[in-house]
Amino acid sequence: MSLQGLRLEPPRRESYRPVKVGVMLRRNGERYVEIAGRRIKIGGPLPKVRKGEKLVRLTGSICPACLRLLPAVIVAREGKLYIRKVCPEHGEIEDLYYGDESFYWRQMRWEEPGIGLAGAQPYSLALTPCPYSCGLCSLHENHSALVNIVVTNRCDLSCFYCFFYAERAGYIYEPSIEDIRRMVRAVRRQKEKSDVHVNIQITGGEPTVREDLLDVVKAIKEEGADYIQLNTNGITVARKYIDDREEAIKYVRGLREAGVSVVYMSFDGVTPKVNWKNHYEAPFALRAFKEGGLDNVVLVPTVIRTINDHEVGDIIRFAGKHIDVIRGVNFQPVSLTGMMRKHERMRMRITIPDVIKRIEEQTNGQIPMKAWYPVPVVSKFVKVIDALTGKLYDTLSNHPMCGSATYVVVDGRDANGVPRRFIPITDFLDVEGFVEMLDEERLIIESNGSRLARMKAAMRILAKSRRYIDLERMPKDLNIYKIIVKIFLLRNYQAIKEFHKKTLFLGMMHFMDRYNYDITRLRRCNIHYALPDGRLVPFCAFNVLEELYRDNIQKMYAKARVERIRGFNPGEKYDRRRYIKRILSSPIYREAYKGIIDLDKAVKHPIPSASGPAS
Repeated sequence: MSLQGLRLEPPRRESYRPVKVGVMLRRNGERYVEIAGRRIKIGGPLPKVRKGEKLVRLTGSICPACLRLLPAVIVAREGKLYIRKVCPEHGEIEDLYYGDESFYWRQMRWEEPGIGLAGAQPYSLALTPCPYSCGLCSLHENHSALVNIVVTNRCDLSCFYCFFYAERAGYIYEPSIEDIRRMVRAVRRQKEKSDVHVNIQITGGEPTVREDLLDVVKAIKEEGADYIQLNTNGITVARKYIDDREEAIKYVRGLREAGVSVVYMSFDGVTPKVNWKNHYEAPFALRAFKEGGLDNVVLVPTVIRTINDHEVGDIIRFAGKHIDVIRGVNFQPVSLTGMMRKHERMRMRITIPDVIKRIEEQTNGQIPMKAWYPVPVVSKFVKVIDALTGKLYDTLSNHPMCGSATYVVVDGRDANGVPRRFIPITDFLDVEGFVEMLDEERLIIESNGSRLARMKAAMRILAKSRRYIDLERMPKDLNIYKIIVKIFLLRNYQAIKEFHKKTLFLGMMHFMDRYNYDITRLRRCNIHYALPDGRLVPFCAFNVLEELYRDNIQKMYAKARVERIRGFNPGEKYDRRRYIKRILSSPIYREAYKGIIDLDKAVKHPIPSASGPAS
């Protein structure tokens, strides 16, 4: 169904007051924060820097056991960075912070200040130290680049490591359409005094278990969302495709026409042993997305050391083989939840440079470490556009330790359609030189912001840009210079979409946990969660301090809905046994992985359930 012809009401403006989240108390000479029915102590000793270590910086952190706010040091030792804090009750806690010291300093060169809440008033009162007033409060340094809206905590899987699904929570959290509308209006407040976009990710649980998902998407679009992303395991779409191809295409087309632009699909590896969740179903989901017109899928692998870090290169090759529907891969080094001993954490802990090194090794050096830059590099481009237009756009100036990215071009394919070679953008574009030139021009524009000065600056940017492009090495069907002309001279941002269509995006986003928690990073977070009470909470507060934020608020609102959902089923669980014969006999399955893995070996492997690995 198309939205064309529907009369849309103008988005409503929501009245609001900043929410009071936590308060400071002092008892018997000790300071506490009272929040979500808990009293959390404040302060501890500053950890010492030991012999053979170099102090990198000071920050704040938390005790993994009691959530006490603690001073922390980040130190360099034997080429790696570690974070250390000392809780007066639970002792010293040290964890790997970043796996490569030299790469750390290279990434930190691109640190860029944020723009606060883009002119919006704070969503919560800063009555306590960070992270106990999240909402967003006036201490937060970044606007919302992407806002997650949890539409359900139900799921069609019951993964053994998941803490998010309804059965384990003991209640069902499923906001109404009107609840969701209010959340989008809260996000939209940041747009009232700027040109930042309202970018929403629909997440869960598994969003596709909601039968009214199309209505959810339409409501978000009607409330003014510029961009909607759907986070899914792909199981529902795959099942529909296997059962009834036309019905699946209709479902996907409905999502696209309602407003979904991008699909974020979990995909933890190419073999069934590693990716027991959706190895078998992913090919059918991808086929449905392509045929339904949602050919904009980003694969999202959670990378765990000793579990699937040996398959990162093959994941990229799989994406390159299916680049007609897959536009990127966004790796997520694992966030270690729950209480774990140090040796267990070190077995599974992997950081951004560790994953990038594996990618370089597993692509035979085609995608080297030097091709990767932290996300704030994007801010350099955006701030020049801000200066040229006099507007304020999304800056993406999160902390450099939060993420890195690059783009690659597929160069040639073998008989199975697998890429022969990947060419990183840095092979034909001097990124550092180009960005430094943009920075210089921005300063000139800001010193003289007249219309004539801006026009002259745009022309200089175009004239100088050729210096940073190697025309001999540039792929023939990717004219970077023409794209730059369209962006800086014609203000044609369709050129960015054109660039994305011709390249494969590779990203890296490392969300924190209680062991490597860095409050400096938290304050720069630009991925937020919308809550029904009007607040926006940073990702690494919402999911890491879950008893203060995620579980506390969802349980509160679930209780308010208990009477209305009495007898409501947590959802039908996916039973792979119903589909596995049809999957294995389908040419869609075999073609998807042909040339990537040994299909005969994969088929003979014990078939795991969709909720856990094979025994």
